[in-house]
Amino acid sequence: MVRHSMRALLVGLCTLTAASQAATAVALAGPADRHRTTHTPTRALRAQTLSDLTTAMKGEAFAYASYSLFGAEADRRLLPEVGGLFRTTARTELNEHLRQAAALAGTVGTNAANLRQAIHGEAYEHQVMYRGFASQARADGDLAAAELFTEIAADEGRHRNAYRTALTVVTTGRGTIPAPPTATTVSVPAGLPKVKAARTRTNLDTAMHGEALAHAKYTLYAARARQTGNPALARLFEGTAGVELHEHFAGEAVLAGLVGTTRKNLGKAVTGERNEATTLYPGFANRTRAVGDTAVAGYFRDTAADEAKHAAAFQQALNKLR
Repeated sequence: MVRHSMRALLVGLCTLTAASQAATAVALAGPADRHRTTHTPTRALRAQTLSDLTTAMKGEAFAYASYSLFGAEADRRLLPEVGGLFRTTARTELNEHLRQAAALAGTVGTNAANLRQAIHGEAYEHQVMYRGFASQARADGDLAAAELFTEIAADEGRHRNAYRTALTVVTTGRGTIPAPPTATTVSVPAGLPKVKAARTRTNLDTAMHGEALAHAKYTLYAARARQTGNPALARLFEGTAGVELHEHFAGEAVLAGLVGTTRKNLGKAVTGERNEATTLYPGFANRTRAVGDTAVAGYFRDTAADEAKHAAAFQQALNKLR
């Protein structure tokens, strides 16, 4: 799993109290991860710790999205055991690793705060990121990418506007939450990249990581909205999350050639999981422990152990294909 993109959506305020972070950890825990150790900070986290948690969330969100596509490709190749392995691992990355990181970071706030974060991210993507990517792709002769980036920029503008309307409803009690958008699901078969410029490939990677994280965060925001008795807002977040994953991420994945043969997909997964298990997360654990953020260090240590198991499982599946 590649873990290096930027996303305009920000993590929650580092000044959240330990009590609010503990409540978030309980609220976001899904049925599959409530048996795991809950790491609760006892004070505000250091800025670098929050940055490391953000990196973790980006990586885990991208892993979920990528492994879901890899699983579908394995199914198409009549390899159901491999498909099941990818899907099971994808769920762990999203429902355990990302949720725990979000709880530690205080990513999910009130409905109003969540909407403001979403508006900020969508506005950036609409006004700056995707327009810039489209212009660069057009200049580099990657016209299909330029067209896709332009279309997504327009979508993100509509998402921003819907969230703005929802924020007015939430803060004033007047009006109606907009209806959720409906995703047009894009199929992502195995294939080579359909762009030629290195800059376009880099921008596609950045965009895919961003869309994967948006999907994950909006899913968490939707859960908070339901917990607080606002199903209409939950549906808006859920619908937008679906567009980000099944339409935007998938469309970008086609152009990027993200999905390869199942053998290549397994090899990519082994490399990524081993990096997280042996380098990325242990490094984060050492750094956070050194500054006294011991609860987060425990999370990184536990997650590194999980990723080592994932790497071993993927390697075993790869060995069976040879």
